[in-house]
Amino acid sequence: MKRFTDLYLRLDATTKTNDKVAAMREYFDQTPAEDACWAVAALSGKGITRTVRSGLLRQWASEVSGYKPWLIDRCYRVVGDLSEALALIVPDTPESAQSDESLHRVVEDRLQPLAMLDEAGQKKIVMQAWADFDRDERFMFHKLLRGALRVGVSRRLVVRALAEVAGIDTAVVDHRLTGTWQPTADNYRALLAEESEAGSPNKPYPFMLASPLEAEPKTLGDLDNWQVEWKWDGIRAQLIRRKGEVYLWSRGEEPVADGFPEVIAAANTLPHDAVLDGELLAWEDGRALPFTQLQKRIGRKNVEMSLFPEVPVVFMAYDLLESQGEDLRNQPIHQRRGTLDQLIANTTGIEISPVVEAEDWTAIAEAVHNARDRGVEGVMLKDKQSVYEVGRVRGPWWKWKADPYTIDAVLVQGQQGSGRRAGLYTSYTFAVWDQGELVPVTKAYSGLSNNEIEKVDRFIRKHTTARHGPVRVVEPELVFEIAFEGLQESTRHKSGVAFRFPRMSRWREDKQPKDADTLDTVRNLLAAHTTR
Repeated sequence: MKRFTDLYLRLDATTKTNDKVAAMREYFDQTPAEDACWAVAALSGKGITRTVRSGLLRQWASEVSGYKPWLIDRCYRVVGDLSEALALIVPDTPESAQSDESLHRVVEDRLQPLAMLDEAGQKKIVMQAWADFDRDERFMFHKLLRGALRVGVSRRLVVRALAEVAGIDTAVVDHRLTGTWQPTADNYRALLAEESEAGSPNKPYPFMLASPLEAEPKTLGDLDNWQVEWKWDGIRAQLIRRKGEVYLWSRGEEPVADGFPEVIAAANTLPHDAVLDGELLAWEDGRALPFTQLQKRIGRKNVEMSLFPEVPVVFMAYDLLESQGEDLRNQPIHQRRGTLDQLIANTTGIEISPVVEAEDWTAIAEAVHNARDRGVEGVMLKDKQSVYEVGRVRGPWWKWKADPYTIDAVLVQGQQGSGRRAGLYTSYTFAVWDQGELVPVTKAYSGLSNNEIEKVDRFIRKHTTARHGPVRVVEPELVFEIAFEGLQESTRHKSGVAFRFPRMSRWREDKQPKDADTLDTVRNLLAAHTTR
């Protein structure tokens, strides 16, 4: 536990990628497989989930420290991280730091049993951990307990460190870690093995991702060198058929086959085994339905029969990664695409993403401008010679999205952030006009520069008119342009509307609050978005 705690603190103390990789490489090189497997799980987001409610942790910390609950909440708001705040609040004991418990013993003997215990049993284990661990280890224990290790380490960096330890290619490690990898000592050893037996037949490939197009498209050269496809607004997924079985994995490495039985049935009609990369879409009359329709099918293990006609679904394939057991990822995409066309030519329930034909980049720009009218987000630009790589690799694939929806709204509430933004008001509520009153419509916390955040923070502190717990109500003076990707009806919001991916695109210092948009404007956007 001490060694993993030291690793976490080293990772948290630097923003340099090479330093983070070096710290993990040193840890994995010196740590037994029984502990290292759990470190991989924790750092890459696999295998450790929240087991005890935060409210109980605060309550128990109040009991052992003598701090009133309101004071603990205040400490949390100042520190910005509950795990750290509780580690500071809980007092040391004579036994603190006397144990040198291994990470796997902490996970298997203390953390995993929590899910099967009642509140009294959970309290006993947590209290004992507080007595046994020093401040830093308590902090680490809380992080593991709450499943919130956020330390600026992506799975890609973990894979890179493991690959350097093993002396093998990162793509190999990434593939072995994909899917239902479980944190065991044997699985960890297999992860680093120079040669490994074939994985489970249900294992997907690591997804290749595109980068946002930032330069003028003409800088990419001749359009003839690029395969242009529509950018669909669905769920990225891999459809796998191997050895008589069919599997469906989301990009987040979640098995989602239970929610889309008609897609599984369609895969069973393929002429042979294959792995397809594509998108799950709500689909009707030859066009994609809004993502809000697809959400009705998400997270359901048992889909009611009534949803089949209400929300028909297809798998929109745009790449072929494996055919009859052969890995095709090192073939150029134009070649993989040709094989894909032949594979699904006569398959019902699986569509193939059409290539966008255009004479020049100006025509592609026009297609992007009108993308929302087609029910898509924009276009994908793929170098025809590109192979299928792991993760987000700049250059071979680009995504060119249509401009987002925007409205002008008034800042009406602010709340302090957490972590490195603790102490600053960085989460905001915005409102629009409805019959002479400002009605809150959305929250947003991204899009501003550090300098703008500091200016808004000062404004909130000077112009607070009321407080509701951590939330400050402010004088309605600041106007911001809010960008978002879509809208849906919502019974949980007073406005009746929920925004998809809202963010602040710019501070409209040129506008007065009276110039902000109305709820009717928002509803009209909702109507237009829903009918597309």
